[in-house]
Amino acid sequence: MAATKDPRPCSIADALAVVGEKYSLLVLREVCLGNGRFDQLVRNTGAPRDILAARLRRLVDAGILTKRLYSERPQRFEYLATQAGLELQPVLMTLKEWGDRHIRKGADLPMSVEHRCGHELTPVVTCRACGEEIHPEHLTAHPQAPGWTISGPTAA
Repeated sequence: MAATKDPRPCSIADALAVVGEKYSLLVLREVCLGNGRFDQLVRNTGAPRDILAARLRRLVDAGILTKRLYSERPQRFEYLATQAGLELQPVLMTLKEWGDRHIRKGADLPMSVEHRCGHELTPVVTCRACGEEIHPEHLTAHPQAPGWTISGPTAA
C-alpha cells in the first residue's frame, strides 16, 4: 500500500517533527542536566558538530531552547531550556524508565534520577481527572480531525 500524501493529523507527529530528529532529545537531556555549552553537547551526545548546530538552531527556532551569550571573545553561547523545553522533562524521564525496563532490562543502568522527596524517580502517567494510573486497556481514542476515524480516512 502506498503512503498517503495526507497522513492522519496528529499532535504526536507534529511534536516528532520538532524533537524527533536524531540527537534532539539527547540535546534536551544534556541541557536539562546543566550541560548547555556546545563542546559539552558534542561530547555528551556524540553528535557531529554540523548536525548538532542544526539541531540547536531547530530547537531554538521551535522555542524549546534559548541561547545565552557567555563569552564575548570569542563569542560563545550556552543553551537553556525554555518553559516548553522543561515541560518535556517528564517525557524524557518516562522514555528513560521505558529504556531501563525494556532495553537495558535493569542491568547496568547508566543513570538514576532522584526526586525531591529523596527517592529514586519512577515516573507513572496518571489521569489528571481521577488520578488513576494509565494502562493501555483503559484508553479509548476519539478522532477529532474531520474526515478521520480510528481505522483511517473516511471514504470521499
